[in-house]
Amino acid sequence: MRIGIDAMGGDFAPKPAVLGAIAASIELQNLGTVVLYGDSSKIEPILKEHNCNTANIDVFHTSETIAMGDHPAKAFQHKQDSSITVGFKHLQSRKIDAFCSAGNTGAMMIGSMHTIKAIPGIIRPCLASPIPKISGKTTGTLLDVGLNSDCKPDVLYQYGILGNIYAKTYYDIETPNICLLNIGEEEEKGNLLTKATYELMKDGIHFKFGGNIESNNLFTDKADVVVCDGFTGNIILKQIESFYSIAHELHLSHPYIENLNYENHGGTPVLGVNAPIVVGHGASNEIAIKNMILQAYRITIIKLPEKIKQALQ
Repeated sequence: MRIGIDAMGGDFAPKPAVLGAIAASIELQNLGTVVLYGDSSKIEPILKEHNCNTANIDVFHTSETIAMGDHPAKAFQHKQDSSITVGFKHLQSRKIDAFCSAGNTGAMMIGSMHTIKAIPGIIRPCLASPIPKISGKTTGTLLDVGLNSDCKPDVLYQYGILGNIYAKTYYDIETPNICLLNIGEEEEKGNLLTKATYELMKDGIHFKFGGNIESNNLFTDKADVVVCDGFTGNIILKQIESFYSIAHELHLSHPYIENLNYENHGGTPVLGVNAPIVVGHGASNEIAIKNMILQAYRITIIKLPEKIKQALQ
């Protein structure tokens, strides 16, 4: 298996990406090869500095970089030799099995939608984020967390299907409980979107619907998957990051608090596209990059895109 990583993506590239690739390659051993896309003149000295055994690390030189401030669509189109663009081309031609990046999120979405493309039947792909539960029994999933700010009821219903498949295959939850994020648990609560979505989910047959869930129950065992639009989900995701930062500044120590640290999870997978793609935080360090690569490896091993295709058939 070959897992591609955009070595030039992220606020501190390329060092975190290279060090994360080294760490991931050590854990993977002979199970997979990590392919670093980027400027080889910057990547190879880091590998040499850390006496890296490159038996399962490849470097593919690219001459351009899509910066964080670049316009995603224009940069993806005009920078044909960028680490992100080349990575997606190789994913499309199956030279690699998965691709991940902590770089320009917009460019990653352009590559996902226009190069790899959505699985037939998918209205809109989404980003899924882990929600650690205080009980520690399982890990919940929140989706969407930023890809689609405005959604219609049928899109949210399909998120329920995607979340159900993801929770089953990635977290090994036999019968995930799917809930709809709302301002109250009662059926009649919410805005026009959540009320209409509730009706679809209540009468749906594709997953176990657990009703509405309020945000104060996100970290309990009430739901295995929480469905919401990307605008709401991204706000919640940033709130979790903020809480972890505050706890860290106050020197609060507890294993659960560390579960809120995105570095320990890796990134957010793009659900509903034809190949495994994981998007990381721009500030990702080598720990986050390592976990993102391992996350992409697991998504590939469990054949998540194929399982989504089968479910939609």
